[in-house]
Amino acid sequence: MVRITEDMVRKRAEHNEMQISTLEEVSLHQQDIEKIEFLDKWCRDLKILYLQSNLIPRIENVGRLKKLEYLNLALNNIERIENLSGCESLKKLDLTMNFVREVTSIESLQDNYNLREMFLTGNPCTEYEGYRQYVIATLPQLERLDGKEIEKSERIGAIQDFHAIRPQILEQQREYQLKRVSRE
Repeated sequence: MVRITEDMVRKRAEHNEMQISTLEEVSLHQQDIEKIEFLDKWCRDLKILYLQSNLIPRIENVGRLKKLEYLNLALNNIERIENLSGCESLKKLDLTMNFVREVTSIESLQDNYNLREMFLTGNPCTEYEGYRQYVIATLPQLERLDGKEIEKSERIGAIQDFHAIRPQILEQQREYQLKRVSRE
């Protein structure tokens, strides 16, 4: 298992005179990392964190990164959106090409008031009928979803249809889970 090490982070801090405590941006992409750890202790000032193209199955140990504005976790093994409520400055979240099937896990982002842009392209949940409307109604602070601007009329329609869409989403998630279990 590849772990995030202090040495690994220091090597990416050459522009910061090898100081990791004041590091605002770190790129740990394509390292075969399997767990997010230590960054919330070592790099409390992080604003930008690139972790794309790794083997990370869970979003964890980032909740204390209060200044984090952009988190890129594209091309990992993430199945649900969780543990981001403490990231109060988060503006952009990229989860492109993961395994998020539980779209209702986005409800955990409702208190991320600064979240303006999110990418879920290439996740199983984007195939659900009503996916876009559900996300737009659930996260009114979003301005862009999957690279496409959210129009005011689209938001109004999504909010009006929310009570009809949510049960459909829950049923589709359940069906997807049942199919997945039967394949195992």
